[in-house]
Order: sequence, then structure tokens, then C-alpha cells
Amino acid sequence: MKEYKYKINGNDYKVGIGDVDDNNIVQVEVNGVPYKVELEKAAPVKVVSAPRPSAAPRTESGEKVIAKPAASTGGAYAVKAPLPGVVLSINVKVGDTVKAADTVVMLEAMKMENAIHAGKDGKVASVTVNNGDSVLEGAVLITIE
Repeated sequence: MKEYKYKINGNDYKVGIGDVDDNNIVQVEVNGVPYKVELEKAAPVKVVSAPRPSAAPRTESGEKVIAKPAASTGGAYAVKAPLPGVVLSINVKVGDTVKAADTVVMLEAMKMENAIHAGKDGKVASVTVNNGDSVLEGAVLITIE
């Protein structure tokens, strides 16, 4: 039997609660006086399974339809932070020519240095961060034309 002490409206109560039997009856003792308490029967729990995801749409030939981003018609390319962190160094300045594999920013995230590459050949149009800046995931670091 579990025992609890309660204070209700300034009165102290010592309550002991026993186990629930098969008929939903519990032995309860309040300040030494025994009681039989009948609990309400709980409504049965209905388990609902999650719906299965629908299959990917297919073309007439049976190939999967895959949405592809529209091809850019020139314009600027934004180098974004792949994860939140702190900018350690910026290795380029506006006007520099970069190759796709060039490291343009060093980003510290989770106590690790991460080299952020240009991702596209081109010329640096703008640098939108400074050394020591904290950035969130998806923040634009550099723009390349």
C-alpha cells in the first residue's frame, strides 16, 4: 500500500492506496479508516495505424516522376551555410574568380572546422558575412555570378 500525506483546508490527512483488483475496486485508507473505492472503467484504447505513404507518381512508360528545379537563366548563385556555426575565415573578396572546388569560407560548427566550397565557377559578387559572425543553416555567405 502506498502512503501519502495531504493537507486540505488546513486539515492533515494520511492516505494509503492499495492495488486495483479485477473489479476496478481499490482499498483506500484515510486516517486509519478503510474504504473501498470503485474506479470508473476506462474506455478501451483504439490503436490506429499510420497510413502508408502513397507511391510516387509515374509516367505512362512507368518511369518515376522526379521534380527537378528549374534551370537558372544566368543570375547569381548563393553559397549557403549547410549548418549553423561561426565564420572562422573568409578566403575570398568581392571580384575574385573562383572555381567550384575552391574553399571560400571556413565555418566552425560543433567544435569542428568545415570548409565551405564555392559550388560553382564564377566571380564573387558579394560577401554577406564577416569573421566571427554566427550564422544559421541556410544563411547566404557569398554570392557568385
